[in-house]
Amino acid sequence: MTDAPVRQPDHALDTVDAAAAAPDQEMPYAALGLKPDEYADIVSLLGRRPTAAELAMYSVMWSEHCSYKSSKIHLKQFGEKTTEAMKERLMVGMGENAGVVDIGDGWAVTFKVESHNHPSYVEPHQGAATGVGGIVRDILAMGARPVAAMDELRFGAIDHPDTARVLHGVVSGVGSYGNSLGLPNIGGGSLFDSGFQGNPLVNALCVGVMKHEDIHLASAEGVGNKVVLFGARTGGDGIGGASILASETFEDGVPAKRPSVQVGDPFMEKVLIECCLELFRADVVQGIQDLGAAGISCATSELASNGSGGMHVWLDDVLLRDPSLNAGEILMSESQERMMAVVTPDKLEQFMEIAAKWDIESSVVGEVNDSGRLTIDHHGQRIVDVDPRTVAHEGPTYDRPYARPAWMDALQADHAADALALPSSGDDLRAAVLALMSSPNLADRSWITDQYDRYVQGNTALARPDTVGVVRVDEETGRGVAIATRSNDRFTKLDPYEGARQSVVAAYRAVAIAGATPTAITDGLNFGSPEDPDAMWQFVEAIRGLADVCAELGVPVTGGNVSLYNGTGEPGRIDSSINPTAIVGMLGIFDTVDRATPSGWRKGGQLLYLLGTTAAELDGSRFAEAHGHLGGLPPAIDIEAEKVLAEVMVSASRDGLIDAAREVGDGGLAAAVAQGALRYDVGARIVLDEIVERDGVTPAEALFSESQGRVLVALPREEEARLVAMLEARGVPAIRLGVTDDGADASLDVQDQFSLPLAELRRVWEAPLRARFA
Repeated sequence: MTDAPVRQPDHALDTVDAAAAAPDQEMPYAALGLKPDEYADIVSLLGRRPTAAELAMYSVMWSEHCSYKSSKIHLKQFGEKTTEAMKERLMVGMGENAGVVDIGDGWAVTFKVESHNHPSYVEPHQGAATGVGGIVRDILAMGARPVAAMDELRFGAIDHPDTARVLHGVVSGVGSYGNSLGLPNIGGGSLFDSGFQGNPLVNALCVGVMKHEDIHLASAEGVGNKVVLFGARTGGDGIGGASILASETFEDGVPAKRPSVQVGDPFMEKVLIECCLELFRADVVQGIQDLGAAGISCATSELASNGSGGMHVWLDDVLLRDPSLNAGEILMSESQERMMAVVTPDKLEQFMEIAAKWDIESSVVGEVNDSGRLTIDHHGQRIVDVDPRTVAHEGPTYDRPYARPAWMDALQADHAADALALPSSGDDLRAAVLALMSSPNLADRSWITDQYDRYVQGNTALARPDTVGVVRVDEETGRGVAIATRSNDRFTKLDPYEGARQSVVAAYRAVAIAGATPTAITDGLNFGSPEDPDAMWQFVEAIRGLADVCAELGVPVTGGNVSLYNGTGEPGRIDSSINPTAIVGMLGIFDTVDRATPSGWRKGGQLLYLLGTTAAELDGSRFAEAHGHLGGLPPAIDIEAEKVLAEVMVSASRDGLIDAAREVGDGGLAAAVAQGALRYDVGARIVLDEIVERDGVTPAEALFSESQGRVLVALPREEEARLVAMLEARGVPAIRLGVTDDGADASLDVQDQFSLPLAELRRVWEAPLRARFA
């Protein structure tokens, strides 16, 4: 140990013997979030009432956040629909701290997304910061060095007075923690919608790299091995934090329960990262488990449950910041920057020396045994004696009732084409483009992203404002990965099954457009209350959609996160919960990141081609949103066409046929051309006539439709013949849309319709977030 432990004052303990002797003593299970039947199950499992410490453990570990009690029967679909072919590159799948994918040459990448939604509403800065810290430790526990982060954020209406409080705190929390770690934030997204007013979403993703032989899994094996707690001291912050908050809804905009939100220290986390990596390199640990939600309760029960024996723990030697904490509080504390290791006795001294080198405090708090039980003592008395599997892996399983909401028929029948008057004249189309590009969810995000360091570590090949993040893994060969996060919450509201499929397909298409081969996904599932049949139906349908489309595309789900109880309204209403949000993080593999395709054109005189076809699909679009409309059905998906398109884009990137490409998604062709031009201030001249004639759409539909399976590419004239030949050979429809223009007065020109100077477009595009929040 690096310091003598701080001792608690003696006081009466609720011991296992006392619990057996006083079976009728009333326990505060409801205050800890447990239902009466859950408490009865605990009594049945133990054969007696639980002690106060045991009750604390079960309450956090059986919470929705930790046990997935309402979701795990549906999440099984991911494994059931994963074929052997899909597992070809999957080295570690679901059930561990994070999934691991083989990317070639002996390299592996681990990546995962997790939410920290409710704490980020209560205390936005620390809630978001500790969300980043937690996902980084998950990656670290696999034996990997964290190399990049991303985030997907959802806020309330841009003009609501509370949105500024949440946004400022969340962005500063994400930025300051990641920047202090020296971790580049390479991508993600942020959206505004009144449905997230009382329930902002903060989903953080981290990517880590390692060699195959460096993969580590956490379990308590080996009788006599020591259990070491190291890192920050345990304090009163975060007691029951994420686990309780994520299991409760908010009432009248205020959390029903307000445990202290965790407080992060990124500088401690930085040295903890280096310490853990050195411990792994020195081969002095059997495994390392991070302490996140549920703290010591989670780490000890999961390590013991994953092992083949048991574990004995003594809380007296837990290093404390607050000596007044009782046993239950020590067990439940979610103080950050802590890890737990299993160490053989012969390597304990070396472990302590490495920890001391990094100025990391550590203490032996337990030992692995063959009892099959998790026992915990405090002040020499037994306060916990449980089967660890009943705590960590065999908690309640609910098959919640769900049904298609009564309001779905009316929502899906409310088509944008019927409700909105489409612009037809050139002046009206010009005004519509300006309105679209200045709408909150298409406006410039640089006020947010400029607060994040995107290039620290020196291996970032692409980052925001490009639409995909790309990181070099091997500096010698250039081998690397692309990550794209996508979620169309409005499409998922209109049809959860199809909307979830859209999110996967969009992420799949995005990494392929950058030139990487789509390989695997992680998902962050953010939905309403599982006790609301409407919200539960949305959740079940989204999972079914995700599992089906992953099987169709041949990409496995490596793991992820579920966040429920994101709702403030009355169950049964269309606005009872957030827009269902299935965030997908897609991993793509590069042989060399040097050929990664950027999302904006850099010079004039290049040809612009539109790949794919356009239909009159405005339902759920950003154009409809800008006009206050949500209704109808999501655009159709053609999976086989998407697979062919992805292959073409990877080949075009590899063969150097294109200089820039971007998906035609949010905001349709209008947004794609505008954003491609704004990226490097190089204009474009395009013609809509062939789209209108070939696809049977109006100019407005050609500009604003969000039909899937489309890509806008810029290429040198000398490569046109080769690209066209490739497209024709693969049956990919394409139109020569126009040319790029880098003249002195660069503009976006739509022939026979309107001309829009980029300077004017940039002014309206950059204004919304800066004017309101800067």
